[in-house]
Amino acid sequence: MLFDVTRSGLVDVFGEGRIVTLPAAAFPSSAADTEGACLLRTVGVPTGTLWLREPDEDTGRLVLVQDVVDVEDFEDASEDAGEWPVIGWLLNAHLALDPGSGKVHAFDADEETVQELHTDVSSLVQVTLRFQRLLEEFTFSGDDGDEEADFERLEREVERIRHETSSIDPLPFQDDETVWSVVGDEIATGQRFTGNSPGARSLYG
Repeated sequence: MLFDVTRSGLVDVFGEGRIVTLPAAAFPSSAADTEGACLLRTVGVPTGTLWLREPDEDTGRLVLVQDVVDVEDFEDASEDAGEWPVIGWLLNAHLALDPGSGKVHAFDADEETVQELHTDVSSLVQVTLRFQRLLEEFTFSGDDGDEEADFERLEREVERIRHETSSIDPLPFQDDETVWSVVGDEIATGQRFTGNSPGARSLYG
């Protein structure tokens, strides 16, 4: 694993009720014993920014890439990409696990593009954790006169996540077009603060 992510570490931040996992039976045999599937089964991810895919009600299995997009439309897709399980959804992209390499790929059906988004699932969990924690813990001063300074501070926090992640796994923020780069930009401009988080209360009252 590139990042040391643990179930207890997630629970300490978000509580048991906010952590979602995938059952072992949801994965096709090609992926069931991989490290990525094990992490999604035992550690999970916090809900909010990233959503894990619900297994099919009838089969109990995750859908495959070929079930949600026409793989032939994706020039850069691997020949066996159609058989990869779709593990989640982020912005407008289906996230799929390549059982062979352990990488997570983002398939954008609208743009018909596919990107390597994470070197392994621990990177996916780590970036999700850090952005979700920022959204739930960041506080604005509440003073209109300090609003610019607040947003500069928020932007620095987002940039810190980008930099520290990229030093270990360059894929999530390899350019300005990755889905995580877009999420980071949205957070830095005050979007995505929801519910009863301190940020949401300060921004929206």
